[in-house]
Amino acid sequence: MNRLWIRLSVAFSAVVLLGVIMVMGTYVVLLRFSDVPLFASLTTPGGIVEHLENYYHIHQSWNGIQPFLDGVEAASPDPKTSFSVKDSGTSTQYSSHPDNGSLTRAIPLIVDGQERGTLNIFRLATADTQDREAFFLARIRDFLLLVALVGGVVGIIFGVLVSRTLTAPLEQLAKAARAIGTYKLYQRVTVRGSNEITDVAHAFNDMAEALEQAEILRRNLVADVAHELRTPLTVLQGNLLAILDHVYPLEIDEIARLYSQTHVLSRLVNDLHELSLAEARQLHLNVQSTDVTQFLTNIMAAFGPTAETAEVKLDLAIAANLPPVQLDPLRMTQVLDNLLGNALRHTPVGGTITLCADVQNDVLQLSVKDTGEGVSAEHLPHIFDRFYRTNQGRSRATGGAGLGLAIVRAVVEMHDGKVTAYSDGVRDHGTTFTVQLPLKPA
Repeated sequence: MNRLWIRLSVAFSAVVLLGVIMVMGTYVVLLRFSDVPLFASLTTPGGIVEHLENYYHIHQSWNGIQPFLDGVEAASPDPKTSFSVKDSGTSTQYSSHPDNGSLTRAIPLIVDGQERGTLNIFRLATADTQDREAFFLARIRDFLLLVALVGGVVGIIFGVLVSRTLTAPLEQLAKAARAIGTYKLYQRVTVRGSNEITDVAHAFNDMAEALEQAEILRRNLVADVAHELRTPLTVLQGNLLAILDHVYPLEIDEIARLYSQTHVLSRLVNDLHELSLAEARQLHLNVQSTDVTQFLTNIMAAFGPTAETAEVKLDLAIAANLPPVQLDPLRMTQVLDNLLGNALRHTPVGGTITLCADVQNDVLQLSVKDTGEGVSAEHLPHIFDRFYRTNQGRSRATGGAGLGLAIVRAVVEMHDGKVTAYSDGVRDHGTTFTVQLPLKPA
């Protein structure tokens, strides 16, 4: 009984039964008060009842009332209605016609505060008219009963079907939610039903997809962290064991190699810690007014020797009269270092990397364009995910642990900006990373 579809069915059935009761009640009331209009016309001020009471007040009896009653009957809108007056004192009946009908109403006649008589209203009927009226009323009654019965059954069936239709998507949602609770994150629901139900279904499917993606990222994160940590730990463990077994001599060069492995571990741990703080918006920012032109010139100068060694050309395209921008120079240097370093790794000899700066609609746009291999469409939506690599076979020798772009996005978002990547996937067309930072007052 505590199921929604049962409650809805009961509610629909109750509404149908109430309608049936109202129809039958209306029929009974119409039969009972079919003479209400006539009664109202008799009892209104200046009506027949008032005239009869005045008659008695003047004559102090009902003698000679028959002609008056004849006039009342002649003026009555219903030819099947007859009237009589009964004297309360003598019980004498004064009728306009012989009484051959059924009494439908008796109206007391009050004169000087006392009941002096009663106006009786009769419904006249011959055998023929009585049979016709009885047949007509019986047909109406049977028709109303049939309508009530068929309408009630159809209404109840319809109510049950509608309630099941309304609640079926909810039951599907509940089933899918239980499946999600058992880590079947691939579970989805069919979007159908009313607008409210479809909104819930869309929200559920979006949530399930987000959970599935988060679970995939979590597994990849664990696997990638384990992989990234395993290599330097294995090197450290193997070399230390070899020293203990006197395979390697305990020399400064060997210690230096072991120490370099600790740098790899330290960098990975620091990147993960920094990324976690940035994503939780707990990374401290030292925001200050910064001259963008000088800031970008210094960064490009720092990358000059590395680009020269890689035989890659660096270009700087800065719009004139750029206003000072509120940002953290250290963190934004980290962002551009990651973007420029990534561009250098993917730009072949003889290629070009361009750093552009411009202001559009109160937004500073910094773009890093390269002429490298580009990024295919299937990888582009995930390029800022942590530990995501467009080339799964890439090692640390050809790139970092896959955290650089994730850190870029987190730091840019902490500045209330956003970073995007565009590539048509064509070799030598390269990739363009664009950082958008809102201009804020000092």
